[in-house]
Amino acid sequence: MRLRNIKLAGFKSFVDPTTLHIPGNLVGVVGPNGCGKSNIIDAVMWVMGESSAKHLRGDSLTDVIFNGSSARNPVGQATVELLFDNSEGRAGGQYASYSEISIKRQINRDAISTYYLNGTRCRRRDIQEIFLGTGLGPRSYAIIEQGTISRLIEAKPEELRTFIEEAAGVSKYRERRRETENRIKHTKENISRLTDIRDELEKQLNHLQRQAKAAERYQGLKKEERQLQAELLALNWKHLKAHMKDEEELVVTQENLVEAGLAGLRQVESDIEKYRDELVTANEGFNTTQSNLYGVGGEISRLEQKIQHTKERISSIEEDIKQAQREEADANQHIQQDKNKLQALVATAGTLEPKLQGSRNESNKAYEFLNDAEQAMQGWQAEWDTFNEASADYSRQEQVGETRLEHLQQDIGESLQGRKALEQELEAIDEDAICKATDEHTASVKTAEEKQAESTRQLEAKRETLLSLRNEAQALNEKANEHRRAQQKLEGRLSSLEALQQSSFGKDQEKVSSWLESTGLTDKPRLAQQLEVETDWVRAVEVVLQDDLQDIIVDDHDQYTTELAALSEGNLGIISAAGEQTSAAQTEFVRLADKIKASFSLAGLLDGIYVAESLEAAQEIRKQLKVNESVITADGIWLGRGWSRVCRGMDEQNRTLTREQEIQELKARHTRAELQLEELEATIESSRDSHDQVEQALNDLQSSLRQNQEELSGFRASLAASRVQQEQVEARKTKINEELVALDEQTKDDEFEIETINNNLQSVSGNRKGMEDQREALINLKEQHRSSLESARQRWQSTHEESHGIALQLESISSQRASIEQGMKRNQMQLEHTQKRCEDLRHSLNEHEKPVQGYQDELELKLKDKVSAEKLLADARTLVQTIETNLRESEESRSVRDQKQQELRELLEKARLATQESHIRLQTVEEQLESNGHEVTSILEQLAEDASVDVWKERLEGLARKIQRLGPINLAAIDEYSQLSERKTYLDSQDEDLTKALNTLDNAIHKIDKETRTRFKETFDKLNTNLKERFPQLFGGGHAYLELIGEDLLQTGVTIMARPPGKRNSTIHLLSGGEKALTAVALVFSIFELNPAPFCILDEVDAPLDDANVGRYSEMVAKMSSDVQFIFITHNKITMEIANQLLGVTMHEPGVSRLVSVDVDEAVEIAAIA
Repeated sequence: MRLRNIKLAGFKSFVDPTTLHIPGNLVGVVGPNGCGKSNIIDAVMWVMGESSAKHLRGDSLTDVIFNGSSARNPVGQATVELLFDNSEGRAGGQYASYSEISIKRQINRDAISTYYLNGTRCRRRDIQEIFLGTGLGPRSYAIIEQGTISRLIEAKPEELRTFIEEAAGVSKYRERRRETENRIKHTKENISRLTDIRDELEKQLNHLQRQAKAAERYQGLKKEERQLQAELLALNWKHLKAHMKDEEELVVTQENLVEAGLAGLRQVESDIEKYRDELVTANEGFNTTQSNLYGVGGEISRLEQKIQHTKERISSIEEDIKQAQREEADANQHIQQDKNKLQALVATAGTLEPKLQGSRNESNKAYEFLNDAEQAMQGWQAEWDTFNEASADYSRQEQVGETRLEHLQQDIGESLQGRKALEQELEAIDEDAICKATDEHTASVKTAEEKQAESTRQLEAKRETLLSLRNEAQALNEKANEHRRAQQKLEGRLSSLEALQQSSFGKDQEKVSSWLESTGLTDKPRLAQQLEVETDWVRAVEVVLQDDLQDIIVDDHDQYTTELAALSEGNLGIISAAGEQTSAAQTEFVRLADKIKASFSLAGLLDGIYVAESLEAAQEIRKQLKVNESVITADGIWLGRGWSRVCRGMDEQNRTLTREQEIQELKARHTRAELQLEELEATIESSRDSHDQVEQALNDLQSSLRQNQEELSGFRASLAASRVQQEQVEARKTKINEELVALDEQTKDDEFEIETINNNLQSVSGNRKGMEDQREALINLKEQHRSSLESARQRWQSTHEESHGIALQLESISSQRASIEQGMKRNQMQLEHTQKRCEDLRHSLNEHEKPVQGYQDELELKLKDKVSAEKLLADARTLVQTIETNLRESEESRSVRDQKQQELRELLEKARLATQESHIRLQTVEEQLESNGHEVTSILEQLAEDASVDVWKERLEGLARKIQRLGPINLAAIDEYSQLSERKTYLDSQDEDLTKALNTLDNAIHKIDKETRTRFKETFDKLNTNLKERFPQLFGGGHAYLELIGEDLLQTGVTIMARPPGKRNSTIHLLSGGEKALTAVALVFSIFELNPAPFCILDEVDAPLDDANVGRYSEMVAKMSSDVQFIFITHNKITMEIANQLLGVTMHEPGVSRLVSVDVDEAVEIAAIA
């Protein structure tokens, strides 16, 4: 595989479409520095998948796009294409059959890279896989850039190993091993998950197996139970049929007895009505007389209460007057006592006040005398201390003075020298530049911190918003799923009911449907669809109307009568919506039609049918019904004159009205559910959009925050360095200034101290002579001051204690006076209040004594009226009692007759109900058997002659006990067990397949590792041999070798050691640049000799070599060009001489590279001819 062409467009300085033709195996690229030669190598690396901008000499991948020049604008994309000749089929895999292979890469300003393989878009990985094991790649040993030589020699052992792996062709094995390891990891995870599922299924299967066996046993027992129940029903039917005839004969007998008793009852009721009228008249007279008597009694009670209340009030007032007089006397006594106490306290206070004033005056004088004595003593003490200090200082000053003078003069000289040095250092400090840099860094940090804080706040807010949106979306989805499940259940129930309703309307009958279509009545409403019945009376309406509920409502039923008669099959009815409204007869009973709301009259269907809340109420109403009238209860018991009906066996097909109401309710619920679901879905979609927007914003914020953090770290580091420098400068400047000030102050202090010391030394000698006389005088003065101070202190203490005792007595007297005066005020107010209260009570007593005699006279008159009224009331009561006795006797007679009649009716009703019940029970038994697919006659024929109900009941009870012992049964366990068993089998098969796959992958890993070790060791040994041969050829002697640093051939690194002729260096890092370059060339050529890459690009590898080494280097390149295609960039004439073709790169137009191609062999031939 040879490189034929390199096509560039918009790539770095190659802005125009440029094609580099590479016809031979020795192609040299020449040109001045900076003309774009190395851009050709960058293009080759880039198109083969290089993704690091640093290795392409840029900051970002978009830097490879031409960014414009002084005369040209930037372009929008860069394209590089490599065209390989694969006529030898060296490219492996599916591309071995291609004679040419084209690899192209494009990038635009949005940093979007696109790869093409033979014109087909592909992945970067597809490009890299083509070159695995060939020695080619963006960072392989086949491309040697500027500086790569030294990096190759100084590479880490692990990096150097990659070159050997590429030479050994095991890089593709390493990639396959990595993929295999990933597959093993995923397979183990799948096996782990599968094992968990299989274990859980095993537990469920064990549990379901027990449940399935119990369910099968339960089904067998239930089947046997149903057969016994059917046989028991047939036996009951046979027994009921035998009793039907006796019950019907009893009904006829009881009806005759009821009619006979009814005639006697009517005569007694006529007598009762007559006595009731007389009793009403007598009661009215009695009530009037009694009312008069009650009025007189009320007046008497009122007068007696008034008299009693007035007497009680007078007695209470007299008692209050006595109490007020006692309180008045007590108040006068307390006032007099307080006045006496107050006079005594005033006299005592008048005596003590003059004594207090005199005592205080004496105390003040004594305190002043004491104060004077203490001040005199303190003044003496201060004078004595001063004398002692002065005496001691004179001696010390004379001894220290002269020594201190010498030291001070020496310090002044040293201070002058230090000040000069500090001033020179201070002038050398440039504080402004340092402060300016610190301020700039502080501003940058502050701006970056504010930006980071804002980004962090926005990031936290977005995270909280995103979490809230996720929780909200999850809740909304769960709620929507619940709504969907509920809606599906509603739709299923609604479809079932509508299908059943259509069947009940006869629309599934072919003849009826054809007739409806021919008459145009298919879409006409049915009676059940137009009725609105009170909830409790739906069953009653269904019992009465039954099949009429399926009738079609039309405007005029007469026009369809003829067509309806022609219907040959099926049941169908028609009812007119324009029927006449008939006025209902006046009755106290509630009609069934009153429980129904409809837009048309139902008189033709429900006329004469009444309702009752209970069976007892219905039986009472039936007694008053006409022959064509009836009454029905809410639970469907229908009674009429001489007949009763109960419809307990109405099947689902006949519950038309109930079903229609449920259909309408389900439709309303379905509509509401659809609206709610639509609102939820809209909310979910809105939440999803919000979530995407917030997530994108969050990603942008995170990227921005990372960038801000990097900037902030840099700014903080710079600021810290500036602040440290500024603090050091400021600290030093402050220190210098402090030292200068300290030196100035020290110098002034020293000079002043010198002057002071001289003066002191002169005065000390004169003052010491008069010190002894002064000492004697001070001692005598001390004794005088001490005696005066003690006398003054005793006098002040005596006067102060006397005045303090008198003051306490006066303060106590003042408090007692205030308390007594306050008590006198309270007693005086109480006295005035008591006197006023006595006057009010005397006035009230006079007012209550006046009306008592008037009340007594009025009471006597009312007592006489009461006697007359009582006599009249006794006469009226006697009359009423006589009439009530007659009425009671008549009612007792009627009650006896009525009771007897009721008993006869109850017997009759019981007989009728028994008959009806037997009939219904027979009908119910027949319906139950038919619903289970049995016939009474066939079952009875199969039963033995001695079959009895009791025996069959015992057998059923035995079966029930067996079923009961089975406990709770899961009937779905059979199907669930079958399904889970199938799934368990499938999962076991999957586990087996995964285990086999895992073993296969492990074997593949071992095989790859074995092949890698073998090939790596073989390649390492051969490469080491080649290096030992190539190195002396290039250096003219010396030796070099490779060495493994570990024992594990899969992971061990590789080091290189080279010693040029005459050197014994301990490490390769001690070699010169030229020696390192030549060593790297020897290593690369050794690799090429072992596994030659399709081509090799060398970028100024000969730059650090001298002419002798360049010659050997060129000679080796020319020798190896028979197997390897070399493209080398050089400035050396010796290297240029070996090239078969020279490609010149120029930059005639600033910033734009162009090519000039020269075939050297052809040029030589032309020159020879010339």
